[in-house]
Amino acid sequence: MVWDDGLSVKELTEMRKKTPRFPSRERNFAMRRRGSRINASLSLGSASPFSGPPPDIREEERTDFNHDRSCNSHVSTLKNCTSCKCPREAHDVCHEEWASVRSRLGLKGEESSHPIVFDPRAKGLAWAPPGLPAHKVEEYFSMLPEISVPRLGTPGERYRDRQLAIQLPKQDLATAYCRHLNPKHVNSADDFMTARNEIALDIGSVQEILETDIKPFCGACDSLLPYGSLVVSARKLELFYHPSCFRCTECKELLVDLAYCVHDNTLFCERHYAEQLKPRCAACDELIFSGEYTKAMNKDWHSGHFCCWQCDESLTGQRYVLRDEHPYCIKCYESVFANGCEECNKIIGIDSKDLSYKDKHWHEACFLCNRCRVSLVDKQFGSKVDKIYCGNCYDAQFASRCDGCGEIFRAGTKKMEYKTRQWHEKCFCCVVCKNPIGTKSFIPREQEIYCAACYEDKFATRCVKCNKIITSGGVTYKNEPWHRDCFTCSNCNNSLAGQRFTSRNDKPYCAECFGELFAKRCTACSKPITGIGGTRFISFEDRHWHNDCFICAGCKTSLVGRGFITDGEDIICPDCAKMKVM
Repeated sequence: MVWDDGLSVKELTEMRKKTPRFPSRERNFAMRRRGSRINASLSLGSASPFSGPPPDIREEERTDFNHDRSCNSHVSTLKNCTSCKCPREAHDVCHEEWASVRSRLGLKGEESSHPIVFDPRAKGLAWAPPGLPAHKVEEYFSMLPEISVPRLGTPGERYRDRQLAIQLPKQDLATAYCRHLNPKHVNSADDFMTARNEIALDIGSVQEILETDIKPFCGACDSLLPYGSLVVSARKLELFYHPSCFRCTECKELLVDLAYCVHDNTLFCERHYAEQLKPRCAACDELIFSGEYTKAMNKDWHSGHFCCWQCDESLTGQRYVLRDEHPYCIKCYESVFANGCEECNKIIGIDSKDLSYKDKHWHEACFLCNRCRVSLVDKQFGSKVDKIYCGNCYDAQFASRCDGCGEIFRAGTKKMEYKTRQWHEKCFCCVVCKNPIGTKSFIPREQEIYCAACYEDKFATRCVKCNKIITSGGVTYKNEPWHRDCFTCSNCNNSLAGQRFTSRNDKPYCAECFGELFAKRCTACSKPITGIGGTRFISFEDRHWHNDCFICAGCKTSLVGRGFITDGEDIICPDCAKMKVM
């Protein structure tokens, strides 16, 4: 296997052989405790964070990797790409050869305890738990989320590659990959790595739960592990886990290729195990073995690695500005984010007050009237054609006048507008009562404005009977308005709205009252002849009949349109008259 910066496993092994091993476990513990005390100190250094590769890696062996094959500026010593600013693990990391995670971790021996049953790549997998037959491998992966199954050419393979880079960063595994490790701290780093490998680091194994196993409970969820099911065994903890429960306590991710570390009887990936004991630089992603480092933004940094997000210049001991959770030096912040002054066209720096109005910005000293040049800070001003003016200058040049009092509208004065007319707030009042209308309803008439009450008093329709305003449901009679309730019979006072009526002497009467009071009466039935609705009647001398009542007294046939003969009070047809004479 070849790492992405050019060192092969063989070369790395040779370099590790030349590194003196720490003589005892007791000394490893002492070194870690001493390191913890040293790391508590803090100073602000000035060393350059990107000074080139370490002396044991040749310049021509450095390789860059790109993001989606389009971004070519991701230098391998940086945690973030200098062009797209994405994290390093988001870029494609290409491996020319494949090797086991045990080789990557530098663990010795015990490979034979898990003999290779088949080649995972021949089955379309980038990795499989060692020692399992093919059908058991599929059973194992069926217990994991689909994204965690490293099938070749799928998101699961890319997910595994990213987790290898995140959980097992190569700069944590060998000093040869530490670009910013001070030579005087190499021994401390080697001792830390040796102690970790001996005490904490291991690779889990997948096996079946046998009936001989005692207390087959999951070490994470504490639920019972059924006999015959596949589990992950963590030898350093002497615990079994569901495959989906074998996760780092810190990042909650499945432990990639079953590699884990133990700290305080707790599972961690190697990255978060190391961070329990050592600070990690937020810029280069390497562990900090020096007692002097920088703390800023709730993160740890090598002295000199706390840099501007834009230009990568060191911010140690310098002023900086946070923007979107990234630090910027003053120069970059002002060049990228600061606004330009509308007056002097210069940048408004972070030490200057930025005054703004409608997406325009000014220095405090440049916020002046465009005409008289007086300062407008904390004063009323007006704007016209992208220029600003003090109140007096704006009034003199541009202010309109009130249709009520004729005075100008000064800058900042509230204005009431209706169609093409405008008033001061105090001048916008009813022409009758002079009360300000404000936001209340009003009624315009000709060139005057009336409040609702005054308009009704002056112009609203009134009932001719009660002289009150008709708001709804009025009746018009002889071009005069009436309330429905006021339009009644002059005799019985019953409402005439919607009823038949007639009038006498300009007074309305219902049909019944009119008939009783004024109508002629039928000689035959003695009922009034009203004439309402076109009723026809017959008059003879001083007598009157309804058409239906004008009949022969003898044979009862209608005499309408026929000759008749009077017989005292009766009228008879000619035939009955002849019979009566004979």
